[in-house]
Amino acid sequence: MGPMTGQDFVLYGSILLVVVALALTLVLTKRRRGDTPPVDTSPFPSSDTTDGSPSPQTPTLERPEAAGTRFQRLKARLSRSGAIGNRLLAILARGDLREEDWEEIEETLLMADIGLGPTTELMDHLRTEAKVLGTSDPTQIRDVLRCELLELVDPKMDRSLHLDAVVGDDGSQQPASILVVGVNGAGKTTTVGKIARVLVAEDYRVVLGAADTFRAAAVEQLATWGERVGVEVVKPQREGADPASVAFEAVAHGDRTDADVVLVDTAGRLQNKSHLMDELGKIKRVMSRTAPVREVLLVLDATTGQNGLRQAEVFSHAVDVTGIVLTKLDGSAKGGIVIAVQRELGVPVKFVGLGEGADDLAPFDPEGFVEAILAT
Repeated sequence: MGPMTGQDFVLYGSILLVVVALALTLVLTKRRRGDTPPVDTSPFPSSDTTDGSPSPQTPTLERPEAAGTRFQRLKARLSRSGAIGNRLLAILARGDLREEDWEEIEETLLMADIGLGPTTELMDHLRTEAKVLGTSDPTQIRDVLRCELLELVDPKMDRSLHLDAVVGDDGSQQPASILVVGVNGAGKTTTVGKIARVLVAEDYRVVLGAADTFRAAAVEQLATWGERVGVEVVKPQREGADPASVAFEAVAHGDRTDADVVLVDTAGRLQNKSHLMDELGKIKRVMSRTAPVREVLLVLDATTGQNGLRQAEVFSHAVDVTGIVLTKLDGSAKGGIVIAVQRELGVPVKFVGLGEGADDLAPFDPEGFVEAILAT
């Protein structure tokens, strides 16, 4: 090989510069990849994040609205919609009520899904009081209507959540566990998240269990609710995992971490599918191995009316429902479902949802409810 010429030096120099440039590019790319953790696109977490441990990221936590002020705000919204009350009061305002007016009142009550039995009782009492008072004055009849509706809503029912710690055989305190059930589309997952916010506002330490294992979206949604208020969420290891095992681990994790309350979300199910209803019974039994289930809350869509009563009856037989959560109550002419479902099951409405906001769920207040629907 002969001596290198100037052109050879230029050629070799250019090649060397290209090699160096490629090497620097690879090094910088590798460093960037090393600084950024790989993104987990799986809809369910890997096994090392299924024990309810908090995410390494620390989101800005929200402070939920206190339970004491919620219903006052929601009552104003309910009174503005006033679907039942507006029609009733319009009839009563006519004064000197005739038979067709009484029939219209009865029809309004039935259309509001109060139910045939309670409506008949209410009408009998209204007519009797009108005769006793010897008047058809709308103001007096309205006062009687208010008292009779309040009696039907039954303010004496215990609407509190039973959240006292359970004392184990060894003397240790175990968390109160709550199972949330309902049909598809009733809003269970959202309701679980909103109840968690109510409890956090009252300074309870809460753990959520994502036992709706067949919908990745439900798991992700519940995780988002938890992150917003700093609540741990126990998730399934894989899609389609046994929901009872997730519920069990949620209660066990709550016990290990000294949580006050464990809220368990479940998959929506049709009330006419017996095997799915049997699964709810299994979930409740498995949860009870660690601590007794203190509450079983049934989420009902207020707009479903009488169909909601049939749903409630089947769920109650399967898991001994202890309380009702009524969603979508605002703007509905079906507010009488409060009376009907309590009469049917003998269990109280404990929460009502009036709106899409994160804090648009409130403990049910019978007096406030009747005031709102009869607001003038």
